[in-house]
Amino acid sequence: MTNMKDWGTPLMAGGVAGVAVDIALFPIDTVKTRLQSERGFWRSGGFKGVYRGLAPAAVGSAPTAALFFFTYETIKTRLGSKDSPFVHMTAASVAEVVACLIRVPVEIAKQRRQSSLSTYDRSAARILLEAFRTEGIRGIYRGFGTTILREIPFSLIQFPLWEYFKANWKETTGLSLTPVYVSLCGAIAGGIAAGLTTPLDVAKTRIMLAEQNSTATRKSVGQILLGIYRERGIRGVFAGFVPRVLWITIGGAVFFGFYDLTTQILSPSETER
Repeated sequence: MTNMKDWGTPLMAGGVAGVAVDIALFPIDTVKTRLQSERGFWRSGGFKGVYRGLAPAAVGSAPTAALFFFTYETIKTRLGSKDSPFVHMTAASVAEVVACLIRVPVEIAKQRRQSSLSTYDRSAARILLEAFRTEGIRGIYRGFGTTILREIPFSLIQFPLWEYFKANWKETTGLSLTPVYVSLCGAIAGGIAAGLTTPLDVAKTRIMLAEQNSTATRKSVGQILLGIYRERGIRGVFAGFVPRVLWITIGGAVFFGFYDLTTQILSPSETER
């Protein structure tokens, strides 16, 4: 990426894709969060107020997705061999770490709003301000490590699969790779990755929703999942499996479809199949 057009395309395409997904599928994400909450689904709000927390998600989705894809495409270009799954894995991993600088504070504000806890019955800005006032920068980035532990395995599965499906689409189906089929590749890859990484998402949610100085904030991912397993069994460890897979499968279709379509509009000469 050597000029404004080169780096501007993934930034804009990623931003459009991120906003499209988060706004369209937000209720499913809320249901997933409440299923994973320690308080349980109904005590966390059930099906009421499923758009609580939409504001921070909408504000944070564009810069998060834009930063991710800018980093992803840049790393792929720098490493040279764009068809290598190892390049895809490396690029996705680095991109996730960078994107989490924005994603984690947004997730904290969003999920605390979604959980309907009276403690967090305030605006996203006030939630983050209170977290910073009481815990410092660690409060805003609580669960950063757990989020990374969730996002990197997710991306290590999703992006190589997505790139593989795209690379072999025409040879396998005989059809040109249009944005519709790119979105289908993204849906399948996302659904597989979402199902396999659900336990990590459960642990991340528990840490982000925990009260300050509670034991959950001091436990490792393994300890949290072990405690959930002892309390609720395998169903607890995979709480929110169905809405998470549904959300990310549909989200993958929307996200990658919009990303590819926007990329074609901005740089048509670079997206010919």
